[in-house]
Amino acid sequence: MKEKGNYYFEQATIPKAITHMAVPMMLGMSVIMIYNVIDAFFIGKLNNTAMMTAVTLALPFTIILSGIGNIFGVGGGTYISRLLGEGKLGEAKKVSSVTFFLSLLAGFIFMLFAIPLIHPILQILGAKGDTVLFTKDFIMVLIIGGPFVIANFALGQVVRAEGASKVSMNGMFISVIINIILDPILIFICHLNIVGAAIGTVVANTCALLYYVYYLKNKSSTLTVSIRTFKPTPSMLKDIFKIGISSFLLDAFMIISVLLLNNFSAYYGDYAVAAFGISQRIAQLAQFAAKGLYIGVIPLIAYAYAAKNIKRMKSIIKITAAYIVILTFAFSLIIFIFRESIVRLFSNNTYVINTGIYILIALLISALFASITGLFIGIFQGAGRGKEATIMSVVQGILLIPIMILGKYTFGLDGVIWSMTITEILTCIIGLYLWIRLKRDISKIGRASCR
Repeated sequence: MKEKGNYYFEQATIPKAITHMAVPMMLGMSVIMIYNVIDAFFIGKLNNTAMMTAVTLALPFTIILSGIGNIFGVGGGTYISRLLGEGKLGEAKKVSSVTFFLSLLAGFIFMLFAIPLIHPILQILGAKGDTVLFTKDFIMVLIIGGPFVIANFALGQVVRAEGASKVSMNGMFISVIINIILDPILIFICHLNIVGAAIGTVVANTCALLYYVYYLKNKSSTLTVSIRTFKPTPSMLKDIFKIGISSFLLDAFMIISVLLLNNFSAYYGDYAVAAFGISQRIAQLAQFAAKGLYIGVIPLIAYAYAAKNIKRMKSIIKITAAYIVILTFAFSLIIFIFRESIVRLFSNNTYVINTGIYILIALLISALFASITGLFIGIFQGAGRGKEATIMSVVQGILLIPIMILGKYTFGLDGVIWSMTITEILTCIIGLYLWIRLKRDISKIGRASCR
């Protein structure tokens, strides 16, 4: 496994290396995106707008879990790739164990704090009336299963860090397939409704986690998850957290944005909240390929940067950017053409359908800029540039909040909808500026390494 991973990191042509790392990630992301749509589809078949609204309101909570997992997964994963690029295999092995056990511990700590605060959490999420009980039931299951969900997010990044992209994809496939099987059983046959959907999510994530643990303990020649190698040091934790925290901040501001969106859209009724939830899930399909690309190539960027192979790093970024633009535009165009038919799959409510179609148009325009922004963030994370990664993580949230507030009070629901598109465009421009600055710095590294 080690030799194979090094081949794609060092010797393979750039398109071949990107294909090896990104295609499995793209396939895994596509299955996850499809599952998210199917999850909404199953809940929609209950013909209960309050339940669909509850799932939308609970979205920030699922982002919290992934955000905590990404503190360790993104921080630890990019650090591992840089260590491999420097030839420090023993240190990389320690980081993989530290990442796993700290993510589990963080999950249990989160559970202990979240359970007593369930009612304030519901208020913050914006749950009202009939949606309160449904939202509470859904997120309570996620809280209890939080340690395993968080650790699954973390280990998915760790196995990718050593070049095992297919293993990462297999874990995602396991999670999604189990989830799809369990959803109709738990929701309809066992009559657990929205609770069934949550239980299916936790069980599926736990199964994927067990698969990653098995791989790292028995199949990986580079990494492991053993208590014997759980030896955190201050410098190791610093390298993990300087990038991990930037990833968490990105998710944190996303949560704030979603909460603001839910509360503003709730002002116009449950139909608006449901329409946003449906449209966001559909729009994700336009970004799944791009997200798979920029997440998949982060280890390649990190390895090349650490090995001071700047020419290869720049080529990876340039080719990946071209792929992202082409694929995002293609998927957005297909969804745009069939937008009405797609939205009708999830609701028979006229208000939800019409509003959802309108929101979807704005989100598809946002998709291209969001995809390029994701690549910029991946570059900064891979290069270990905590400052730039943190700036990109917070700028979107900082911009969206005032733009959305101004949009709501100036243009009403239209202002809320298009505020997301405006924010994505501005964030992408800022990312381009930071990349141009970084490009100058890494060019100096490249020239120095050639002497």
